[in-house]
Amino acid sequence: MMDRFPWLTAIILLPLVASMLIPFLPDKEGKQVRWYALGVGIADFFLMCYAFWKHYDASSATFQLVEKYAWVPQIGLNWTVSVDGVSVPLVLLAGLVTTLSMFAAWQVDRKPRLFYFLMLVLYSAQIGVFVAQDILLLFIAWEVELIPVYLLVSIWGGKNRRYAATKFLLYTAAASIFILVAGLAMAFYGNNVTFDMVELGLKNYPLGLELLLYAGLLVAFGVKLAIFPMHTWLPDAHGEASAPVSMILAGVLLKMGGYGLIRLNMELLSDAHVYFAPILAMLGVINIIYGAFNSFAQTNMKRRLAFSSISHMGFVLLGIASYTDLGISGAMLQMISHGLIAAVLFFLAGVTYDRTHTMAMNEMGNIGQTMPKVFALFTVGAMASLALPGMSGFVSELAVFVGVTTSDIYSSPFRIVTVFLAAVGLILTPVYLLSMLRQVFYNPGAAPACVLGGATNSKNGDDEAVCFGTSCVLPGNAVYNDAKPRELFIAACFFVLIIGIGVYPKLATQIYDVKTVAVNAQMRQSYTQVAQKNPQYYAKRVLTPSIAESKVAPVLGIIE
Repeated sequence: MMDRFPWLTAIILLPLVASMLIPFLPDKEGKQVRWYALGVGIADFFLMCYAFWKHYDASSATFQLVEKYAWVPQIGLNWTVSVDGVSVPLVLLAGLVTTLSMFAAWQVDRKPRLFYFLMLVLYSAQIGVFVAQDILLLFIAWEVELIPVYLLVSIWGGKNRRYAATKFLLYTAAASIFILVAGLAMAFYGNNVTFDMVELGLKNYPLGLELLLYAGLLVAFGVKLAIFPMHTWLPDAHGEASAPVSMILAGVLLKMGGYGLIRLNMELLSDAHVYFAPILAMLGVINIIYGAFNSFAQTNMKRRLAFSSISHMGFVLLGIASYTDLGISGAMLQMISHGLIAAVLFFLAGVTYDRTHTMAMNEMGNIGQTMPKVFALFTVGAMASLALPGMSGFVSELAVFVGVTTSDIYSSPFRIVTVFLAAVGLILTPVYLLSMLRQVFYNPGAAPACVLGGATNSKNGDDEAVCFGTSCVLPGNAVYNDAKPRELFIAACFFVLIIGIGVYPKLATQIYDVKTVAVNAQMRQSYTQVAQKNPQYYAKRVLTPSIAESKVAPVLGIIE
C-alpha cells in the first residue's frame, strides 16, 4: 500500500489544501496562523524527506515515483508527476527554504492570514514546477507561482514595491508565454498529440524547429535565471521585497530557470543545445563579470546581494554548456549551494534591517560591536558566497571551472578566455562582499547623526544612546540588540548544510550524479551526430571538430 501511495501528489497538495483552511482559523492577531503555516511547512518537508528516503533510488537515472491521472482528457492534460536526480534536490531545497522563510516572517503583523495563505500556495506551486512531467502542467504551476510572489512583493514590500512587483510580473509572465507556445508546438508535432515530456523527448523534430523552440525556452528560463540582459527585474524585486520573500526569490525561484534549461532545453532539444552551448558559455561569462561589477555600484545592501546572485548564476550556465560530467554536476551543485547561501544572506539582511530600519549601507556602520552575533553570521555567509574552501560555494564553482577547463569539445583558446574571464569575476566577489561587511558593521563615519529625545546624539559621542544606523533608542528600549534564538536557529539550519556540503560534497552529488552523467552522455551523442553531418559549421577557434577521449572521470573522483 505504501508503494502505491501518491507521495508526490500529497506533497504538492498538502500546503495548497492547508492554505484553504486559514480563513476559518479562529485567530484575530495572526499568532495562531503563523504556527499553523509553519507546522504545515515542516510536515510537508518531512513528508518529502521520508518519501525520497524510502522510495527514491539515486542509482537510477529514470523517472521514479511516477503518478499519472487523467485531469482534463478533452485537451490531453494529465496530472503526471515524477522525480529524478535533477528534481529531487531542488524539491528538497524548495521545501527547506520556504519553511524557514515562513519562520523568518514571524513578525509579520499586517494581514497575516493573507500572507501565510500566499506563502503556502507558493510552496505548492514551486514543488509542482519541479515534479511536473506534463509540459502543460508545468506551465500551469509556473503561472500559479507568479501570483503569490506578485502579491507578496506589492503588499509587504518597500517604498517602490508596486513598481518592482509589476516589473517582476510583466517580465516573468511575458517570458512564460514561450513555454506555452513551445509546449504546444512540441505536443502537436508529428502524428500523436501528447504533453508528456518523456514522449516529447522521443519525437524527431526538424533542426530549424528545434532551434526556434530552444531559443524560445531560453528566453523563458533566461528571465527566471536572470541572464543578461533579461535580469533587470531581479534587483528591483529584491530591493523592495521583504526578507522572507527575498529568501524564496533567491533560494528557489532563480533555480527554476536552471532546472528548465536542463529538463527541457537539454533533454528534449539536445541537437539544438549543440548550437547554443557556446552562446550559453558566453552568456555565463557576461553574467559573472557584469553582476560582479554592478555589485560595486550598489549602496543598497539587498541590491548588492541581488547582483551577486546574477553573477553566481553565470556559473550555472557555464556548467550546463561544458559537455562534461563534472561541469553539469557543478551546475547542479551551484544551484543547491547558491540557494542555501543566498537565502541566508537575504535573511541576515532582513535581520539587520529590523534593527537599523534602512538598507542604505552608507547609513549604517559601526554596529558590529552592538550586534556581534549578527556580524559573525553575516561574515560566515559572505565567506560561503565568495567560495571559501570548506564551504559549498567553493566545491560547486571549482567543479564548474574544472569541468570547463577539461572539456574536449571546446578549443584551447575558447577555454582559456572563458576560464580567465570567469576567474576575474570570481576575484571580484570577495572584494564587494567584504567591503559590504566593512561598510555595514565597521565604518564609524558612515551614518549621520541621529536625534533622540530632541537632542543630537552621534554614534561615538553619546554612550547613553544605542544606535542602529539612523535609529537611536534608549538602552532600556533596546531589548533585542543582537540576534534572537529564533534567528540563530534559522541561520544555523543553512550553515550546517553549507559547511556539510563543502566538507563532504557527496552529501548532495550522490542524489543526482547518475542523472547528470546520463544527461551529459546524451549531449555528447548529439554533438557527435551534428558534427558528423555538418563539421564545417564550427569555428576552429571555438569548437573542436571531433570528440577526444573524456578525461573528466579522474577529476570527478577527487571531488567526490
